Amino acid sequence: MPHRYSSTNRWLAALSAVALAAASTVPAKAGTATGAATEWTQLLNNGELISLVGKSGEQIQNQLTQISQLAQQIETQLNIYQNMLQNTATLPSHMWGQVESELNQLRSIVEQGQSISFSMGNADDVLQQRFQSYADLKTNLPSNQTFSSTYQSWSDTNRDTIASTLKAASLTAEQFDSEEGTMSSLRSMSESADGQMKALQVGHEIAAQQVAQMQKLRGLVSQQMTMMGTWLQTEQTDKDLAQARRETFFNSEVKSIPEGQKMEPRW
Repeated sequence: MPHRYSSTNRWLAALSAVALAAASTVPAKAGTATGAATEWTQLLNNGELISLVGKSGEQIQNQLTQISQLAQQIETQLNIYQNMLQNTATLPSHMWGQVESELNQLRSIVEQGQSISFSMGNADDVLQQRFQSYADLKTNLPSNQTFSSTYQSWSDTNRDTIASTLKAASLTAEQFDSEEGTMSSLRSMSESADGQMKALQVGHEIAAQQVAQMQKLRGLVSQQMTMMGTWLQTEQTDKDLAQARRETFFNSEVKSIPEGQKMEPRW
């Protein structure tokens, strides 16, 4: 029994980490992901777990919505810069600085999506390893896939799409894999109008891709949270039924034997 309780705490901590990780890179106006800290070790029953599952899922969904909205804003802004560049030789240095900031923020958005995908897939792995009832739960995923493998597929597709977009502009994923690499690449591209336009076009396309990919990721998270909630509810229902049967058994009326009547088997 203690092992089941401990593994559930690990899973809830993983969900908390997902929300916190997403919140740490979203602008401050988005608000915190988890609010007041929760003492996982003091959880009393699955009823509380069900409530926390719902809250965690809602928080993660909100973070994905904010990420998607931010990607849309970047996409719109980069389009404005593209139109401006068509009418000028190059964008002035102060404006190009804003472009660099937008593109670096876009790189951060990609990382956030990958982080959420990894953490949610890890939560699925933990539950499958620790709870047989969860591992046996049937889902509507195609080809009997797990959520873990589905998240991995999403992650691979997202990375491959970005890599192909960069390759079309003679760039590599490694150049945009870190803040330092991104800034170095953008400084080189800022030296000519052609380089600036190429960076804007790539950024615009990646931003559009991220809007679509975050919608897909939101759908996966929603489906996973629904399944987890169903599983936890079933677990709690089974425990409540067993407890009710125990109480009925031990609280049942004991009939007394009438005075003068012999205790003897009757058959």
